[in-house]
Amino acid sequence: MKKRSEVETAGSPGLWHTVPEEEALARLGSGMDGLGEAEVVARLAQYGRNSLPAKEPPSLLSIFFNQFKSPLIYILLAAAGVAVGMGDGTDAGFILIVVLLNAWLGTFQEWKAEQSAAGLQKLLKINARIRRGGAERIVDAEELVPGDIVLLESGKRVPADLRLLLTNNLSIDESLLTGESRAVDKSPAPLAAQLSTSERINLGYAGSTVMTGRATGVVIATGLATELGKIAQSVTQAETTKPPLVVRMEIFARQISLAVIGACILLGFVALWRGMPVVDVFFFAVALAVSAIPEGLPVAITVALSIATSRMAKRHVIVRKLTAVEGLGSCTFIASDKTGTLTVNRQTVRVVSLPGGERFRVDGEGYAGEGAVLSESGEAIPDNSLRCLHRLAEAAVLCNEASLTHDDGAWKHDGDEVDVALLAFGYKMDHPPAGVRQAVEKLGEIPFESERRYAAVFYRKNGQIKIAIKGALEVLLPRAETMLTPSGPAPINAAEIEEEANAMSASGHRFLAIAEGQLTTLPTDGRWEEEALPPLTLLGLVGLIDPPRMEAKVAVARCQEAGIEVAMVTGDHPLTALSIARELGIVSRSTTGREVVTGRALEEAGDPQSESYLGLVREARVFARVAPLQKLQIVEALRRMGHFVAVTGDGVNDAPALKRANIGVAMGSGSDVTKDTASLIVTDDNFASIEAGVEEGRFAYDKIRKVTYLLISTGAAEVLLFLLALVVGVPLPLLPVQILWLNLVTNGIQHLALAFEGGEPGTMQRPPRRPEEGIFNRLMIRQTLVAGGTMGVLAFVNWLLLLDQDWSEAEARNRLLLLFVLMQNFHVFNCRSEYLSAFRVPIRRNYFLIFGVSGALGIHFLAMHLPLMQRILGLSPIERGEWLIPVAMASLLLAAMEVFKRIEHRAK
Repeated sequence: MKKRSEVETAGSPGLWHTVPEEEALARLGSGMDGLGEAEVVARLAQYGRNSLPAKEPPSLLSIFFNQFKSPLIYILLAAAGVAVGMGDGTDAGFILIVVLLNAWLGTFQEWKAEQSAAGLQKLLKINARIRRGGAERIVDAEELVPGDIVLLESGKRVPADLRLLLTNNLSIDESLLTGESRAVDKSPAPLAAQLSTSERINLGYAGSTVMTGRATGVVIATGLATELGKIAQSVTQAETTKPPLVVRMEIFARQISLAVIGACILLGFVALWRGMPVVDVFFFAVALAVSAIPEGLPVAITVALSIATSRMAKRHVIVRKLTAVEGLGSCTFIASDKTGTLTVNRQTVRVVSLPGGERFRVDGEGYAGEGAVLSESGEAIPDNSLRCLHRLAEAAVLCNEASLTHDDGAWKHDGDEVDVALLAFGYKMDHPPAGVRQAVEKLGEIPFESERRYAAVFYRKNGQIKIAIKGALEVLLPRAETMLTPSGPAPINAAEIEEEANAMSASGHRFLAIAEGQLTTLPTDGRWEEEALPPLTLLGLVGLIDPPRMEAKVAVARCQEAGIEVAMVTGDHPLTALSIARELGIVSRSTTGREVVTGRALEEAGDPQSESYLGLVREARVFARVAPLQKLQIVEALRRMGHFVAVTGDGVNDAPALKRANIGVAMGSGSDVTKDTASLIVTDDNFASIEAGVEEGRFAYDKIRKVTYLLISTGAAEVLLFLLALVVGVPLPLLPVQILWLNLVTNGIQHLALAFEGGEPGTMQRPPRRPEEGIFNRLMIRQTLVAGGTMGVLAFVNWLLLLDQDWSEAEARNRLLLLFVLMQNFHVFNCRSEYLSAFRVPIRRNYFLIFGVSGALGIHFLAMHLPLMQRILGLSPIERGEWLIPVAMASLLLAAMEVFKRIEHRAK
């Protein structure tokens, strides 16, 4: 046996598919009897366990501290520090309570989301059947080492990368790595060097699933050295992209910080120039900063995102991080995986073609016998054609190793996906498998082999010995002498049959030929072999496809209506991908192929940053036969074009692209690596749920804008009030603690209630926001200026009138504070919609708002009568009859914003 150092360096890992089976065993220092126990122990020490590094879930403490990583929180903590330095413990206490409340809410929501995500990842311990020292045994897959002999069978996971040595009807689902939905037929013969991963049919890859057959293979790579491990490792090296909301809030925080600092410095100099004492100037600057900083915004955003998280969960989307909630709503481009997301991930007979050119379509989808066979015109099928279809369905059911039953209202299946699809077709033709198989005596079979490319069943029916056969047309057509047409048997017309097969292939269908034959005698040795095949009668062609989800077409259309571009990124065949994309409306049915780009075309375009590469990505809406690295490059190209990109996927091959995207969306049935990488997890693997996530994301962002508008416009009013007081030379209208009371308590109750606002109709008819657009767009600036200006002027006029009527400063501030509370009560109804009149937004959309407004006013009324709050805030009760004037003045704000919305609406 070879030394371990020789094993490690024997041949390039990428060339195992080129060497014969015997040479592969020799290079690995192994044999068909497997390794000895001592050698296994030594290799396990050298190569390590056959596992991928497990990502530790975040601790509760780390999630808590992550809540403080926000520029807005930094500003609030700085303000609290200033307050402490001034000896103002009340203001500092208010701010710290807000920061801690926000952290607690965010921690609770993200911890709950992590628990939900962990619930999806039900890791099953994978065992492997191996041969060591000539004896077979079952071991933990983590104990495998290079050189181990592994025995595979249908339904099992491939535990490591293998060089296949012996195969029997072996097909493996490698969609986890390649994204291609069809199982790959495997064969052990050596291959040419220049082949892609998906074309190396003599290798088995870790994580893939055996669909049919059996095999023996030798382990060539374990752990991070496997193809699965290489992709998982690349995920850790890919740069993580910030969600859109984080980007926008960072910009917003910088704008607020600079505005506050700039305003404080400017007005401080003005105050000094007017002769105000330095101490008074400092207090003035602090009051101004407290007015301008939206202290309650972090809590309101957390609440709005938490509500959206719960709503998304009800629509099958789990949010792993709160900041990702709004991400789908911001995206301008969705790059979606095909298999299982846009399609049902189940092969389905969709087209049947009889010799003579007559075509039929088959409805229904997936592994269920519900549906019907219809003529292309929709008219009734003629009796002669129906008899031909029955014979074809009978042959498809007899030459079949799968099972499909309908028990307790549910369809249950087992076996090869194509065989199950043919049984479903049999049900639709009123040929249930049990009845068809009981009506005949099975005599023998020739099982499917990838080298043979067909399967056959011999049976006796009505005293006749017959054969039912299915397989590749190029194998069966030379053996067919006649074909069954609706008008009767006819000589085979090879050109006509091949033309129909090409048409099926061009429409993206995988097709099989179905034929039958008749024997006169049984084989003398009792063995059914290829030589026993009689001349065949071709019954027809069956076209299969993984059909699109019915609801995905509507979801794609809604995304496009919302201005979001949708593209399909898949490892599948270009024609299959194009057919599905046309059916879903991702590309036009009249496209000439310019919207379809293959991985090879991208490779030939050269540098991913070149204009030729970007041009391909800009035009394409279907990317087919793409490798994992190319998915990552496509995402980076789209981002360079200025898109906010959402990427969906389920396989490990999707993980690097998911991490690089602005928003990564994993499928609930996908790999653990993918779910660990993604920001969102779609539990039902359905594109329609992604579209729902887009809608909920837009609702969440709208709520954040509404809350921001409420707080910023109120803060702007307070700043304007102080500015006017400074210019006129009157005393400061409000104390810092009174401003905090307004911003954190009375307005705080209302903006939390506003966070429960329902989504506005028409949200999905608006185009997505430009990626470079911040929260402060033109509309936000105009409405803030109008609302803040109106409140500021009303408050200043009221302040002057109170001082002119010889009220003391303390009592004047008491009444001015009440006016601000009332203006906030009215203004929250303005903020319910940036487009509609406050009187046109139904109250049923947010009953919490009634309680919020009542609570804000009620708590201020209570504070006016409690001795402790009177001392802290400088409040005193106001007679009932004296409320009329501030209520009337506050209602003017509602009128002003109604006029603004009317003018704004007409301008559009």
